[in-house]
Amino acid sequence: MFKKAFSPTLPSTSFVSALLLLARIFIGVMFLLHGMQKWLMFGTMSQNFPDPLHIGSAWSLILIIIAEVVCSFFFIFGFMYRLVLLPMIFAMGMAFFVIHDGSLDGGELSLIYMMIFVFMYFIGPGKLSIDAWLKRRFEESIERKSA
Repeated sequence: MFKKAFSPTLPSTSFVSALLLLARIFIGVMFLLHGMQKWLMFGTMSQNFPDPLHIGSAWSLILIIIAEVVCSFFFIFGFMYRLVLLPMIFAMGMAFFVIHDGSLDGGELSLIYMMIFVFMYFIGPGKLSIDAWLKRRFEESIERKSA
């Protein structure tokens, strides 16, 4: 037991996929709640929300709400996983590098989210995701057609 717990070998892919699912749920819900605060306060925040893209405060707020709320749902379920991570990474990159001027004084949360999303992008959603399920279904249908 002790040797297994501290073994440098990788755990089974099922175990890793379960951990990725838990990570997607936890990180996704936290990011979703972050966006829900903005959505619920849209009326007051839209007047003076930072506008790094120069499209207007209201539109900048709408885009960040889409990145934080809509993309979070897709991220949690592992649907269009890498595609939805792109606006999430971009939004947190803009928040850290442009809004907070790359400073850890107030910008550390956006940096943490951005780095987690970059890591998750390269790691992938795992077997317990809609993307993996769709891939299996597609491969099964191809096998049936070729048989």
